[in-house]
Amino acid sequence: MTALPTRKLEAYRYADIDALASVWTSLDSPARVEIAAQQKLQQIWLPSGEEVDVRRVEMVLEAGAVARIFALNNAARYGRFELDVTMHEGADFAFYGANIGGGDSTLEIVTTLRHVAPGATSHQMIRSVLGDKATGSFLGRIEVAREGQQTDAEQSVKAMLLDRGATANAKPELEIFADDVKCAHGATVGELDKNQLFYAAARGMDPATARALLLEGFVGGLWDEIEGNDQGIAEVARQALRKVAA
Repeated sequence: MTALPTRKLEAYRYADIDALASVWTSLDSPARVEIAAQQKLQQIWLPSGEEVDVRRVEMVLEAGAVARIFALNNAARYGRFELDVTMHEGADFAFYGANIGGGDSTLEIVTTLRHVAPGATSHQMIRSVLGDKATGSFLGRIEVAREGQQTDAEQSVKAMLLDRGATANAKPELEIFADDVKCAHGATVGELDKNQLFYAAARGMDPATARALLLEGFVGGLWDEIEGNDQGIAEVARQALRKVAA
């Protein structure tokens, strides 16, 4: 195991180092996943239920492979999801992730996407809902090699702050060496619409229920692309939102 990282490292700029130290020696190397050419993978990452929840994955998509990852980061103290993805020709990758936390929790999603061959696409959609003194962060790096012509990469990052003590960090990063690419990113931080809350109250809805419903609408779209009947993550997210909205 390598030395415990510090905040001097860009990927750990917002990390809870004390919390990380409590599990560092027990962490394994990143899980390695390879998706064969023309194959498809769907994974759903639910919270472990532990106070400190760290997940690290290295993934390779061979030519024409497709991957869809849906992730809910909701650790009570510190949650960190790291994902390093390498995409070969024509690969198609999408990541849909949510940070939902209250108290003094720190929640991070850290991704590195490597477009190393022509025609690969990647899409990342991150939503954070943060109350009390919680901190939610997204650090997303996209690297496009010279061979990565016709890359199409997109990041959409939005955060909702429920209390003045909550903090959202977003750091999208692009490194592009190819000249025929389409790369876009956007990040916004806001709060619940007071007019919508007033309208809900006028219809007889109590404040906590109104906030929870609006937050479900903010986050719920992340799970629309899940194939099959596995919508358990939507219910877990719903419960987490009700708790933070209370």
